[in-house]
Amino acid sequence: MRVPYLEKVPEVIFIDCGRQLFVDDFLIEYNSMVRQFHSAVKYPGNPIFFPQTKYENAAEFAPCTIPKCGGVCYDDKDKLFKMWYIASYVKHFAYAFSHDGIHWERPKLDVVPGTNLILPGISPDSGTVWLDHDATSEDERFKLMIREVNGAAPDERGQMRVSADGIHWSEPRLTGKMDDRSTMFYNPFRRKWVQSIRRWIPPRNRCRSYWEDSDFYRSGEWDFAELPFWTGADCYDYGTTMPPELYNLDAAPYESIMLGFFQILKGPPNCYGEQDGRPKLTELYAAYSRDGFHWARPDREVLIPACREEGSWEYGYVESTPGLLCVVGDELWIYYSAYAGDAKRAQHKDWTCGGMYSNGAVGLAKLRRDGFVSLHAGFDQANVTTRKLQFSGGRLFVNANTAGSILFAECLQEDGSVFPGFSKDECIGYHGNSTCAEISWRNASLKTLAGKPVKFRFSMERGDLYSFWVTDSEHGASGGYLAAGGPGYSNGRDGK
Repeated sequence: MRVPYLEKVPEVIFIDCGRQLFVDDFLIEYNSMVRQFHSAVKYPGNPIFFPQTKYENAAEFAPCTIPKCGGVCYDDKDKLFKMWYIASYVKHFAYAFSHDGIHWERPKLDVVPGTNLILPGISPDSGTVWLDHDATSEDERFKLMIREVNGAAPDERGQMRVSADGIHWSEPRLTGKMDDRSTMFYNPFRRKWVQSIRRWIPPRNRCRSYWEDSDFYRSGEWDFAELPFWTGADCYDYGTTMPPELYNLDAAPYESIMLGFFQILKGPPNCYGEQDGRPKLTELYAAYSRDGFHWARPDREVLIPACREEGSWEYGYVESTPGLLCVVGDELWIYYSAYAGDAKRAQHKDWTCGGMYSNGAVGLAKLRRDGFVSLHAGFDQANVTTRKLQFSGGRLFVNANTAGSILFAECLQEDGSVFPGFSKDECIGYHGNSTCAEISWRNASLKTLAGKPVKFRFSMERGDLYSFWVTDSEHGASGGYLAAGGPGYSNGRDGK
């Protein structure tokens, strides 16, 4: 995919929108550091949520607890992590909550009395629950797009619903026709509801179409035959037993960018998994966007892989969770699904109850905050110079691990000369490992440069620089978006 904003960068880049990440060359004028990509580390206690109740582990169905049709978020109003998930494959839709994001409770609700089931009568296949922090009414605080399993819905249409509590939902409004594994997200930078619609378009086969609107319900109104192609797997992706395909694309706002997880299918075709009860191989890859439509995918190493070993709970079918991640302290908590499969259910007469979709559970992977990409310094005076930036704040913060060296910052004018008082020699550099550390100058305040075009030049001998940002907050609050939220934050943002 060509990315227009990387081919024609604005003359001045405004950065009052959260932490600035080095995921592409958008911010960079000159760089002698090495861009390094980092994979998430799986929590050793995985899986953290797995089939237990009679609705999740019934003998006649494929056991699973998979939030691919719902999501995980942190609700700052109730101070709870919340999860919406499939209980038994495409059979029930259910709700759970957690105080710490690891130990989950299944409340007894009044929808199906004595259970945690919601939306009875629905056969959930895919979709998204989204906590809408900008909702104009408390009755619409939660948004839902859900698609039922093939054959269960009229003309393969999805449903759009709203809710005050994520448990009791409004009557549905139907979407346009969509293929299975379609999802939804909100782009707050453009204030658009976006439908990530599965299509089957040879020779790419599984790929995505895009539809957006500023109104939630109108974002579901499209003519399937007129949907534009959006994105798919490409020549840099790879398969194992078949050419790669884009199985799903979930996205969420993170700090100053839209973060995307591309779920790449590597094989085998469905018929083989149904024969032997083994899940297909899909794995997750990170992608980055500054407009929510065009995606830069500089890293083709797996962010969250499957464990292709017999007996593994995550043998295959690794899937992202709508909302993507929560920010917990200095870490990003990425919730994902995976399946173990079940050879005993091979060649089941009902494919939805077969082994390929059996024993699905939820895992947790962790990453340093902003930790997808870093600029790595490995020699004396390694440095990076930004393009011309403009900001309104007066404090510079960084996320860095200096590995025993000192990270310095200089402020440069448009011609490359140093602003008086903002040289490296006058900088109080940072030495240490922190996701939020301030850099200042001895005799000058960054506030004097607010509103002016400024280039930052960062330099150090060794270590990693993950991000930088300018704010007026003495605690370093960036004002950026935090995907599915996290403890200690309000309205899904790192509030100033």
